[in-house]
Order: sequence, then C-alpha cells, then structure tokens
Amino acid sequence: MKVAVVRETGPSERRVALVPEAVAKLRSAGHEVLVESGAGEGAFLPDDAYSEAGATVVAADQLAEADAILMVGRPDASLISRLRPGQAIFGLLAPLTDPALVAQLAEAGATVVSLDLIPRTLSRAQPMDALTSQANIAGYKAVLLAAAEFGRFFPLLITAAGTARPAKVLILGTGVAGLQAIGTARRLGAVVSAYDVRPETKTEVESLGGTFIELTSVSSAAGTGGYARALTEEERDAQQAELAGHIARHDVVITTAQVPGRRPPVLVTGDALKSMAPGSVLVDMGASALGGNVEGSVAGQTIVTENGVTIIGAENLPSTMAAAASTMYARNISSLLTYMVSDGAFTVNLDDDLVAGVVVAHGGAVVHPALANQPAGD
Repeated sequence: MKVAVVRETGPSERRVALVPEAVAKLRSAGHEVLVESGAGEGAFLPDDAYSEAGATVVAADQLAEADAILMVGRPDASLISRLRPGQAIFGLLAPLTDPALVAQLAEAGATVVSLDLIPRTLSRAQPMDALTSQANIAGYKAVLLAAAEFGRFFPLLITAAGTARPAKVLILGTGVAGLQAIGTARRLGAVVSAYDVRPETKTEVESLGGTFIELTSVSSAAGTGGYARALTEEERDAQQAELAGHIARHDVVITTAQVPGRRPPVLVTGDALKSMAPGSVLVDMGASALGGNVEGSVAGQTIVTENGVTIIGAENLPSTMAAAASTMYARNISSLLTYMVSDGAFTVNLDDDLVAGVVVAHGGAVVHPALANQPAGD
C-alpha cells in the first residue's frame, strides 16, 4: 500500500501528519511512504530525516499515486482537484462544521476519514484518539500563554522584598484540555479552581489539586461520547449569572468548553468581563470561526478591554508546539490507518463501529449518519 503525507497549507499550521519514527514503522509493515517536500519543516523535520526513515520525498503532483493521503487539517482546492476515485484522505477535517467540503470530497470519489470523529468511548480507539492527544497539548500551552501574559507570579513567593501571593486560576471545562490546564497551573504554583457541567468530573479535578466549583443553578449536563450536552437557553442564562461571581474573584480564567459541530457556549459574558480586575487574563480555548466561550473574543487575536482585561483568542494551540503535537498525531493517524488495512490493502468495513464512526464519505456518497441527510449548504 502506498501512503502519502502532504505539506499543510492552512494558516499558521506547522504540524505534519507523520514524523520519521512513524514512517519507519509503516515501512516495516510493508507500506511505501511518500512525503511531500517540506512537509515537516514547521515541526523542524527536514526532508533528509524522512529519507533516512525510508520515505520517498516527492513533489505535490506525485501524491496522486498514493492509496491514502494523510494530513492534519483540511485539504485545499489544489489537493482536492488532484484526488482520484477510491483514494482515501485522512485528517482532522471538522466535517460537522463544513458539510460543503464533505460533499465536494464525496463528489471526487474519495474515502474521507476524519480523526475528530473517533468514538472516544471505544477502548480500542484510544491509540487513534487525536482529539485527546492534541487537547493535552492545548491545555498545557494555554496555561503557559496565560502565565506569560499575566503581570504577576503564578506561585507563592516569599522574598526579602516581600511576599507575592499565588495567582488564582479558574478553569472552565474539565475535559482533557481542562484537566491538563489544571495540572499545569498547579505545577506552576497557582491556586486552581475548576467548573464543569458534568459534576462527575469533581473527583478528577480534586485529584490534580484543584477545587471543584458546584453551581446550584444548573443540573448535570453530561452528554454522550464523553462530551457535555448543549444547555437550554434557561440553563445557559442561569449558568452565566452564577459563574460571573466566581470569574470576578480570579486572576486568570481559561475556558475550554466546546460542543462538536456547534457554536461554543458563552461562559464569560460582557458583564462578567467588566467585573474582573485590571490585569486579569482570559484564554479562550473555544475561540473559533463559530465564536468562543468569552464574549468579544476573536480567534487568533489578543484583545485588551477598556477595564484592562486581556482576552487571548487561542486558536490551534497544538500547532504552536508542532514537534510534540506532530509526534502524538503521527501515532494516532498511523494507528487508525493500520487498523483499516487488511492483507496489505485499505478496507472500509462500515459494520465496524469504529470505522463507521470516522468514515464520512465512501464510494461517492456521504455515509456518516450525522451528515448523510444534511444539505451541503447547512
């Protein structure tokens, strides 16, 4: 089987789908690996490193020879135009937010495999869970961004010049990214509190040294697949009002809440921002083209409000740690690819719940149940 790795074209995307270590493993399994020249530059991986691992470094127009194309983000128009029927394309394609792209790829006859749809409740899917591996990196980096922007120390410091109190950090959302943020902030010496609509995460928060905030206005909102469900309008308003008091008492707030395929919930309102002390910092990890967790945040931008509060619209944090993120992602994508190979050939068994969970289009049609009946314009 012939596998190709593309050079990412997305804005500020520095990750690469395979690192040389993963190339060597695929080669040992009998696969031929093509790597587009320059694909690993953003992660400090030169073409020579891929050649030494057994890959063939090629120009972009030679990728059409591959049976499967591996990437991190979404394909650009140039790549889509070169796809041939039956060719598979793997990536973090965010199909739930872009059905038009899915329809375009299906029309090209490609088999579309999106790693952000991995069924996270399946134990055998854990080595393929790219959302978890990348969220770990994002949660870690979000705290470092906040610490760099915050004008005071995170830890308690007792010096000859006096005592500096520890920073008070609030993490909103205790999924993978949130838990990593809690652990990182605690290691830096901050006093950490956290909130999630799923009260069952309290034990995890406390095991990392954080204090779990329990709101009286919102009952459990645990959803399916390890995610939280979307709140009703009444629940959201009550949540925002009660959270505002907690937000005002913290120096740093990091928000991580997302609902797959939908606009992220607003957790920090404009009124809550006005109640925060000058010099406070918010890192909005939910910031995206669809919106964010913080009112007024803009993906990829840092904004300072009139009352001196800094809002960081954190976008694609894993890409800022491209070397580590690529290594983890390469293990995820190569594990999934290997799982879908039988007798040396790529196969699509939609009776397998793991495969059915990640295959979006196949045989010229959109086959994923979340998209199959959705108009391309939605």
